[in-house]
Amino acid sequence: MANLRDVRLRMKAIRQTLQVTRAMNLISTAKLRKGRRVLEDTEPYFTRIQKSMYDILSGTKQVESQFFRRPDRDMVYHTAVVAVTSDKGLAGGYNANICRRVNELCAKVKNPLLILTGAIGYRYFIHSPYLILENFSFRSRMPTVEDAKEITDYIVSQYLWGVFDEVHIIYTHMHSTIKLLPAERQILPLNKQKMQEELAAREGQERVELHFEFLPSKTALFDALVPLYIKGIVYGSLVESYVSEQSARMTAMDEASKSAEEMLGTLQINYNRARQANITQEMTEIIGGSAALSD
Repeated sequence: MANLRDVRLRMKAIRQTLQVTRAMNLISTAKLRKGRRVLEDTEPYFTRIQKSMYDILSGTKQVESQFFRRPDRDMVYHTAVVAVTSDKGLAGGYNANICRRVNELCAKVKNPLLILTGAIGYRYFIHSPYLILENFSFRSRMPTVEDAKEITDYIVSQYLWGVFDEVHIIYTHMHSTIKLLPAERQILPLNKQKMQEELAAREGQERVELHFEFLPSKTALFDALVPLYIKGIVYGSLVESYVSEQSARMTAMDEASKSAEEMLGTLQINYNRARQANITQEMTEIIGGSAALSD
């Protein structure tokens, strides 16, 4: 009887877990559909702003702007790494892949400084040797342009003040619902060659260099355009990471539900066997007792 009671308790716990995983799967599926619609609306803007910035850069030979500066390598050189993680777990390897990519990048660059989005990343890197400058949290909701502006304003202001000399952003690129890979991009200082390589890899052909006339000046134009360009990059990264997170959580909860159902099926068989064994034993004892009384 004690064995049956233990099995019933385990089955009850698994059923409760199964209810949670199924509910989270449904929630993630709904958020994924909404996020994909936003991503489809965002991607053209995300790509167009990169093309436009490169087209403008291609028509210039040299720009006197702080966003193109080349710091003196003899000075202390700091690199900021913006890591986009989630505020909640239970998303498979989504956050672990980002943290691993951040560690790999930090091992390559000089004096890394971290700018984090998401509570999971903060809880992980708070125990790392790297200095955390700032942590942003969106409470697991869909990122907005205002959120991207808040992050961008912080990055640009700290960059112009000389707190760091280079900025990279690491986010999750969604190739498909099952192929989610961390992606890394240098956003400051601007590098025309890297931008050309990224666009060529995405479009399959190189962009044609264009020529423009700048009014009032190149410097004034880029000082106004670059923060908008960075905001577009950050917003696109946040939205794509959010959609990837929901896809990863949906897949993880689906796998968890399947595992729970398999465990429940196995326990049900064991429970039926134990119950049948107890019934057989009781019947045997009753028949044996009856026979003894008859004698």
